[in-house]
Amino acid sequence: MSYPEIFLKKNEDKRLRLGHLWVFSNEVDTQRSPLDRFRAGELVQLTGHDGKALGTAYVNPNALICARLLSRKANLKVGTHFFKERLATALTLREKLFDRPFYRLVFGESDGLPGVVIDRFGTVFSVQITTAGIEQRKDVLVSALTELFDPEAVVLKNDTGHRQLEGLGMESEIVYGRLPEPLIIEENGARFKIDVLGGQKTGWFYDHRDSRKRVARLAQGRRVLDLFSYTGAWGVPAAMAGALEVTCVDGSEAALGLAEENAGLNGVGPSMRFVHEDVFEFLKRARRENQLFDLVVLDPPALIKRKKDFKQGYEAYRRLNHLALQVLAKNGVLVSASCSFHLGRDHLHELLRSSGRHIDRHLVFFASGGQGGDHPVDPAIPETEYLKTFFCAVSSSL
Repeated sequence: MSYPEIFLKKNEDKRLRLGHLWVFSNEVDTQRSPLDRFRAGELVQLTGHDGKALGTAYVNPNALICARLLSRKANLKVGTHFFKERLATALTLREKLFDRPFYRLVFGESDGLPGVVIDRFGTVFSVQITTAGIEQRKDVLVSALTELFDPEAVVLKNDTGHRQLEGLGMESEIVYGRLPEPLIIEENGARFKIDVLGGQKTGWFYDHRDSRKRVARLAQGRRVLDLFSYTGAWGVPAAMAGALEVTCVDGSEAALGLAEENAGLNGVGPSMRFVHEDVFEFLKRARRENQLFDLVVLDPPALIKRKKDFKQGYEAYRRLNHLALQVLAKNGVLVSASCSFHLGRDHLHELLRSSGRHIDRHLVFFASGGQGGDHPVDPAIPETEYLKTFFCAVSSSL
């Protein structure tokens, strides 16, 4: 069986030959292969300007990233066997890294499955599909998943805005089995109740697990402020490690409700308090009231979703870090993170430097962090490395 061909313009195959998997619409030779001839999600053979096959991809003529490579093999059959093989390879890495079944099983392009993220919560799998190419094959993907893992439930968590860019619906659903109630996961010795259907993204954020472990080690005997706390992934382990007090601040009442439940689940409710308030407003008020904290964790959502939003998003990150430093006690620690791909490590480095100088504080980095091993980075695809964290010791000016 031969798939229809998409030809690239001259020299536009360089990034693919170096290992990337994306094709942008302006890289296609539309004289030889007009994009309007293809259906969204259709499998195609990618071909260089020289006529040499580059591999099998799926296409969406209506998207900026109009094709994503699935294999370097031409005309590859993409069925249950294909998905089972990719899932099994992904599982091999995770089983080397973790002794409990709580991790990101599939991280898109890094695991050879562009357009798919799968988080494993024990016997429950939360699947996020962001492209038409995978959407058309979701039944085969779910079939491969159930054959390999015999799960209790599989959820399609399809409420991400990326789906809108591909012309896809935004409805989440349980497509296999039944969700246990409650659904409890484990991370760094703590237990958390999570809401897969109603929560953000897939229902949990595994990517910061290593940095959270480091924070817990720093928290003993300290007053901790957890900003954008969500359901307590930073704050609860800090309290378990012996923090004097942990204050969790978030704009979501539902998330804070789960955080409070998780505090009780781990026996640290008395040492935690939960504030339902906009983080910017909380920090302004805390500064006016001279509230000070020994350890501040600043882990906002992605404030720069598109490159064109960089200027506005950078200013939001700058303001947040500036305010966070102002509620930090003498010789305190600021843990500042960004999950925005477009805010690079150098950008976060610079705004921390400038914020420290602006309020006349001496700030040094004593550690840094990134995404956990279940979010592997493909060295040919910069977009797979998005998370950065700086651990800052802050003292009086020299």
